[in-house]
Amino acid sequence: MTKIKESSSTNINKELSELKCPVTYVMNKIGGHWKSIIIFQLITGPKRYSELKRAIPVITEKMLIQSLKQLEADRLVIRKAEVVVPPFVTYSLSDSGRELIPLMHLMAEWAIHDSQRTVRN
Repeated sequence: MTKIKESSSTNINKELSELKCPVTYVMNKIGGHWKSIIIFQLITGPKRYSELKRAIPVITEKMLIQSLKQLEADRLVIRKAEVVVPPFVTYSLSDSGRELIPLMHLMAEWAIHDSQRTVRN
């Protein structure tokens, strides 16, 4: 993934849109195909990498690693590595990540209702 220069107009526009629109801020944090799925999997508690991979079998290793790094950088997920052999790493929701739980449940509820509406129409 190519890094965007902090001074680029794309990055500046992104930051300005986040300031003006809270929904844009949220979508920049949890948007994309995988981040919300990972957060949803972590609602039930900490998981190891292999547990997340089993829970989301269609995600590639590259995308899982990249998404976990982004969620960690955005302080939504905490990575805890224990110094043992073999390494033992767990991922869990941070306080900010746990605050997203009601939102995730509302999104799931909306999806169920909307998909039923689509079938009926």
